[in-house]
Amino acid sequence: MPTLVELAAEHTSLSEDDVAHLSALISEWGMLADFSFADLLLYVPVVSPSGTNWLTASQVRAATGQTLYQSDLVGEYADDTDRPFIAAAAQSGQIQKGEITLPYLSDPVNMTAIPVMREGKAVAVLTREVSTVSGRRPGQLERTYLSIFDDFATMVATGLFPFTGRVADASVAPRVGDGVIVLDGSARVRYASPNAVSALHRIGIRANAVGQSLAELGFAHDAARASFERREPVVEELDQEHVVTLLVRSIPILKRGARAVNVIGGVVLMRDVSELRRRDRLILTKDATIKEIHHRVKNNLQTISSLLRLQGRRLASDEAKAAVADSVRRIRTIALVHETLSREPGEDVAFIEIVRPLIQLTQESLQSSDRPIRFEVRGDAGRLPATIATPLSVVILELLQNVVDHAFGDVRRDGVVRVFLQRDKQDDALHIRVIDNGVGVDDQFNIAQATGLGLSIVRTLVTTELGGTIAMRPATQQELDDAAFNEGDEQIGTVVDLRIPTESAH
Repeated sequence: MPTLVELAAEHTSLSEDDVAHLSALISEWGMLADFSFADLLLYVPVVSPSGTNWLTASQVRAATGQTLYQSDLVGEYADDTDRPFIAAAAQSGQIQKGEITLPYLSDPVNMTAIPVMREGKAVAVLTREVSTVSGRRPGQLERTYLSIFDDFATMVATGLFPFTGRVADASVAPRVGDGVIVLDGSARVRYASPNAVSALHRIGIRANAVGQSLAELGFAHDAARASFERREPVVEELDQEHVVTLLVRSIPILKRGARAVNVIGGVVLMRDVSELRRRDRLILTKDATIKEIHHRVKNNLQTISSLLRLQGRRLASDEAKAAVADSVRRIRTIALVHETLSREPGEDVAFIEIVRPLIQLTQESLQSSDRPIRFEVRGDAGRLPATIATPLSVVILELLQNVVDHAFGDVRRDGVVRVFLQRDKQDDALHIRVIDNGVGVDDQFNIAQATGLGLSIVRTLVTTELGGTIAMRPATQQELDDAAFNEGDEQIGTVVDLRIPTESAH
């Protein structure tokens, strides 16, 4: 279904500010529909040489009443019975009322056409359409709500609604059915809906609210006062000792006077969000616990690493010392992941925050003065779950270790190793390339047949645990040029290509 913005851009000459005004209106009009117990439709003008037609740009159904339209009318033009009322409202700038007929209903339908005014011009027309016989039997609640709708309709027709500024989040904002308190111009309670009374009881307010101010009730008076003073909606959250939490939205009702805009009343919508906040607190508690676990795992791994280093110093065999040193580096790599996770929210981690210290760790521990090697990382891998980040970090460490051990040999040159990270959204995979300007590998080299421990670890982690692919081959001159190696034709270099499926990780 096309959006308001798309329809306006394709069919109308409305400005961006006009469309923004209408977008703000439809972000709020679920409340208007609920107060009116009726369908609301928004018509925008489509001007042509033959005259002005009216296109349905958006539609909303009330949660408090029965709909007249089982199908959506967005994208359709107003018919001959609707058009006169819509055109009259736009031309006069006044609310128009009358009856229309629908082909599938035997009884007439009441239509209220409300011009949507902005800077003295009608940019659209909002209609309320309700059956003359199928509406709710009017009681105090119905009469009060319809009166509130009339007030908001007048605000729309005088350019006072929707309010400018940031719009409330509709996913959590209180709805009419959650509870309504109606205020008069002095912020005293004129009416409280049954659901609002129940909400007040839950926070310990059992006095009759009608006739009292919110300050006297001890309820949301700061929000109401601020909304009256600022002439805009104000949201406040009331937390009753972590037992009951009410989300309160106070909306002023305005009237344009001869010299100024006056506040003639207000509406307070309230929603019980106790369960949502309880879940939020539970999530925060679990998140803190998980971070503490990662922190303790990191500390334990560092302790193991320190014990291995102590053990390595007591060994006489150079081969045993090298094996212990390799184990220490692998443990420190895994500790890096847990250290990053202990600072990050959730179980996902920005992988670049692991790769950078990993590169630094490698540069400090593996290179020597007689064979200086510079390590660099370029690109970004986004956020990865720990189940991918941990083995992938070990893979990159082993590849860098392999470069130091085999890529440069006895050739005295400044070695450069670059790690390129790229996230491909099309195939939902992470592509990693490790390229060096060393002596290269044989054309017939096959990593699947490699017997060294480091490459065996890499092959197993990539193909088995990560479900990816790996290839190691000599670098082409073009690849060396693309990687910004410009030190002569004698350099062959090696390329390692990894493809790791990410399964829609963030």
